Amino acid sequence: MASYKLFLIAFLVSLSSSMMINTCSASRRLLQQQPLPQIPNLPIPTMGLPPLTSTLPQPSLPTLPTTPLAMSPFPLPSALPQPNLPTIPTGMPPMPTLPSFPTTIPSLPTNLPSIPSLPTSLPSIPFFSPPPSAATSSP
Repeated sequence: MASYKLFLIAFLVSLSSSMMINTCSASRRLLQQQPLPQIPNLPIPTMGLPPLTSTLPQPSLPTLPTTPLAMSPFPLPSALPQPNLPTIPTGMPPMPTLPSFPTTIPSLPTNLPSIPSLPTSLPSIPFFSPPPSAATSSP
């Protein structure tokens, strides 16, 4: 599996480098070509549009018809009647009471097997222990 991945990576690297070489050689070929001939300049036309006048004639606007003011078929009241809103209670209802829980823990039965105590120190593993000191004391 590892050799397959290595082959795939080598193939992708060689493919990308060959594409870069083709691109670089194409751009170099473009730079080495002869310059393109210049486009001939077109003569500026001497006859153009006539100059614009400073004041243009304004068109006449048609008159808009006026609408007659319509009379209301019935008089509108000056103030609209206000709806009666229900009153909002100011006090909060009493909260429900929770059931009472026992406050003492029942005692455990005495016929349970004893639980062995957990070790308080870890065993020493020689691989993880520090090397012995080089300096030794003489008696």
